[in-house]
Amino acid sequence: MNASTGRYGFNELDETTRIIPCEFVFIAAGFLHPQKEGILDQLSITLDARGNVAATDYQTNLPHVFAAGDMRRGQSLVVWAMHEGREAARAVDKYLMGNSSLESKTKNVLEMV
Repeated sequence: MNASTGRYGFNELDETTRIIPCEFVFIAAGFLHPQKEGILDQLSITLDARGNVAATDYQTNLPHVFAAGDMRRGQSLVVWAMHEGREAARAVDKYLMGNSSLESKTKNVLEMV
């Protein structure tokens, strides 16, 4: 376990590399983090310890810039991406309007009446 991130990772072991003859190689790689080169670097968006965009209530360190989904939480299920999008929309609505009548994970339409 990595002490700084609290997450498990991989470490290469000495003398474990080998060459396996083959005709095809298929690589399955997971999402590691958002691409920093480009707009994130240009805007100086802060990243968290895992390399994802750091955000409080979906807002980044830069005012008026919000992040959600895989960009903010890392690779996850599509249902989490949908949830993140809805919560980010509510956060933007609240930021722009001062409050929001959009549903959230803590308040649904029936509770707001």
